[in-house]
Amino acid sequence: MTNDKLNCKVLVTPTSFGKGDPALKTAIEKSVREVVYSPFDRPLTSDELIPLVKDIDGYIAGLDQIDEQVIQAAAKLKVIARYGVGVDRVSIPAATRRGIAVTNTPGANSAAVAEMSIGLMLSLCREICRADRGTRKGEWPRVSGIGLRGKTVGLIGFGAVGREVASRLKGFGCRILVSDPQLNTKVAEQLGVYPTPIEELLAEADFVSLHASLNPGTDSMVNAGFLSNMRRGSFLVNTARGELIDEQALQVAIEDGHIRGAALDCFRKEPPGKDHPILRLDQVLLTPHIASHTDEAASAMGWMSLQACLSVLRGEKSPYTVNRDIYEKKS
Repeated sequence: MTNDKLNCKVLVTPTSFGKGDPALKTAIEKSVREVVYSPFDRPLTSDELIPLVKDIDGYIAGLDQIDEQVIQAAAKLKVIARYGVGVDRVSIPAATRRGIAVTNTPGANSAAVAEMSIGLMLSLCREICRADRGTRKGEWPRVSGIGLRGKTVGLIGFGAVGREVASRLKGFGCRILVSDPQLNTKVAEQLGVYPTPIEELLAEADFVSLHASLNPGTDSMVNAGFLSNMRRGSFLVNTARGELIDEQALQVAIEDGHIRGAALDCFRKEPPGKDHPILRLDQVLLTPHIASHTDEAASAMGWMSLQACLSVLRGEKSPYTVNRDIYEKKS
């Protein structure tokens, strides 16, 4: 990073940006003319973003809804640097048409999300949250859990996070089944996992853990049919994207006892609202999209997104650009 301050205005919206690593905010404030931070401690809607983006040059983005209307309103915008991996909430076609680079931070939060996935599996196994609630009430609940050791775990998606989960589950002696249309068979062999058709995976797994990216083919993939194919009494874990799950279908599958329990770190609408029927189910463990929120992951995502944003603002190509065809148009 050079010491030359860019004559640029940058919007920063991730809620955890610089919280555990103050040097991040110092670095960006020294690198550009003006920095605007989000007025909200949550992801922003399209309507909230439109007045904020009108005169910005760069944008370090959290889980905001960056649709075509937002991009049209951002007349000077050159880069959307996602603080994280997923870009499903960014209108890539609209950004590409405008020549706006969209970048992400591959690998920065993989270990954190994997650790959360394992933690949720263990919490489901031992009903830790129910035991905690009962003990706080003065009860002494006799919770009879199950062990994770030796269980069969099915991973839907085997990218960076899926591979990190698999490497950790080996320590529990788990049998790991993997379903991914772009599976790297050499990596699968190295990690000792078993490539498995999804129907067979669902029928055999004690735990199904979602690590797929969100796209038209995976939206609502966990529907009534998917859930009915899961082994009776099995568990579902989602630390990927809420839109992967048909939440009403999951509610029905849990209420009728086919699915023993679920752990959800993300939802179709965030926050889901206090009247969401899933929140009433004791068999569901809920967390507020925090899988990537560790000190190490937040710092890594912060520095990678900052570097990408500044690189593009300097007229350079970021290696983390998702829509690389914008460079072909410019050449």
